[in-house]
Amino acid sequence: MTAIQVAAFLDADSETFSYVVYEPTQKDAVVIDPVLDFDYKSGRTSTAGAQRLVDFIRQQQLKVAWILETHAHADHLSAAPFMQAEVGGKLGIGENIRQVQAIFKEVYGLEKEFLPNGHQFDHLFTDGEVFQVGLMTFRVMHTPGHTPADVCFVVNEQLVFVGDTLFMPDVGTARCDFPGGDAATLYQSIQQILALPSATEIYICHDYPPAHRDYQYQTTVAAQRDQNIHVKTGISQQEFVAMRNARDATLTMPRLILPAIQVNIRAGHFPPPAADGQIYLKLPINRL
Repeated sequence: MTAIQVAAFLDADSETFSYVVYEPTQKDAVVIDPVLDFDYKSGRTSTAGAQRLVDFIRQQQLKVAWILETHAHADHLSAAPFMQAEVGGKLGIGENIRQVQAIFKEVYGLEKEFLPNGHQFDHLFTDGEVFQVGLMTFRVMHTPGHTPADVCFVVNEQLVFVGDTLFMPDVGTARCDFPGGDAATLYQSIQQILALPSATEIYICHDYPPAHRDYQYQTTVAAQRDQNIHVKTGISQQEFVAMRNARDATLTMPRLILPAIQVNIRAGHFPPPAADGQIYLKLPINRL
């Protein structure tokens, strides 16, 4: 089986890891969860962080087949449109993005022309769907709970990109208190991941490291089963749900959730300009 290479890129502002996953002989590649820099105080965007991925792809002479989103992120804006313009590739996300779009169309009071049917993306993946990128075989695993649309991407049955479903074992699991989230559903989704072979490499989307260590992005199924502080072997669904719900009740909303989701449900595109030609984002009051 072909050797897969993974290049990780940390966006320190949102503590997000983006990935370029590639096969070095045939040069086929995918990009996972690219980040657009956004300064909330000024409303200014920048592609400096995503440019690091572009530079790496060009340096390695890679052919990008896909830009994959694990879900509609609440903590950063997607750089998928910039990546597509620079290196090509189709944009894919799980088919349940339509449910997330419908929820947040109502939350934001979006224009009637915004249709929550997923057409903003090039492809909507179904649970269990398999697709080929050169010598790499990707299998889609629907893992709702954090949001209804979360998916994981299992590559060659050797490694899995889990988005926000799981964090490093000493950090735990994703919150479930966003609209459409559910702790019991997340527990069941995580069991799918933990049922993978023990040596399967897990690549996370975020790390919030304790004071004693630096950022990390890779672990294994075995380590999660043995050490995850929220869902290691022996923790029941009832125990997890009680812990997760109590913990979520203490958390503040992510700093960029309000700008991020209304952009990310549009596949990383901003809303159409207003009559004056300016682009505006909405700030719903008392909705979250």
